[in-house]
Amino acid sequence: MTIIGRDRPGLVESVARLVAAHGGNWLESRMSRLGGHFAGILRVEVPTGAAVALTAALAGLEAVGLAVTVHEDLSAAAPAAPARTALLEIVGHDRPGIVHQISAALASQGVNVEDLETERASAAMSGELLFKARANLAIPATASVEALRSQLEKIAADLIVDLTFQEVV
Repeated sequence: MTIIGRDRPGLVESVARLVAAHGGNWLESRMSRLGGHFAGILRVEVPTGAAVALTAALAGLEAVGLAVTVHEDLSAAAPAAPARTALLEIVGHDRPGIVHQISAALASQGVNVEDLETERASAAMSGELLFKARANLAIPATASVEALRSQLEKIAADLIVDLTFQEVV
């Protein structure tokens, strides 16, 4: 499920309470406060027959400003193709288009972005705004890591950003 609402104390508890009340188990989640909002994605497991009741109960959270959307769990539907994993880190002066250029290069090689964290922060000495990104990537067996690395390094040179790309063994 995905959840989003204005950030305030108790949002996670309100979802966790309903999951527990319906005999559910919280499996995994990623949640964050961004721009005054709280957003998250999570997987829960509920006993057979409890999913409909839990979904209805979660819909009631809209009255307190929390939008919840329940999605079918697709993790068992199709086994993932074997992939190599890599870590990508970018640091440089902030400017529009960095994420677009990097993600376009990744998509052109069929690379899946499995986790992405970005931020804009002040540089330690100068106070200039820096863009920082860290991504975990799944590279399909058919992709050329050398071609991908070359493409990313060219973009980094054009954007004048530091880029670290390393396969995880």
